[in-house]
Amino acid sequence: MHLVRDNAAPPAPQISFEQFLAVDIRLGTVIAATPFPEARKPSLKLEIDFGPGVGVKKSSAQIARHYSADRLIGKKVAAVVNFPPRQIGKFMSEVLTLGFPDAEGEVVLFSPDLPAPDGARLF
Repeated sequence: MHLVRDNAAPPAPQISFEQFLAVDIRLGTVIAATPFPEARKPSLKLEIDFGPGVGVKKSSAQIARHYSADRLIGKKVAAVVNFPPRQIGKFMSEVLTLGFPDAEGEVVLFSPDLPAPDGARLF
């Protein structure tokens, strides 16, 4: 899958509301973060607590240009929790942590601006 990082790209093809509901995007809190030097792009390994319904999941995130591991502990992030796990080198990534590209194409994490509970589902 190719991720679009071009701000001038047209919208993706229309989908149904049922298709949107099939993508389970939840809010979680980063409880652990470590460097992932084996990754091709600057990345961190994350452990994210999504609360009792989903639990703690691991994610490889290409966010090391803007975020240090110690700065991420306690940060609220959004992630797709129902994609199949994906092998990234020797690491199994269980969720897709979400972000937007900045002007240089580097990932800026998607996070709420007001408090919301872990496990909350995006709608």
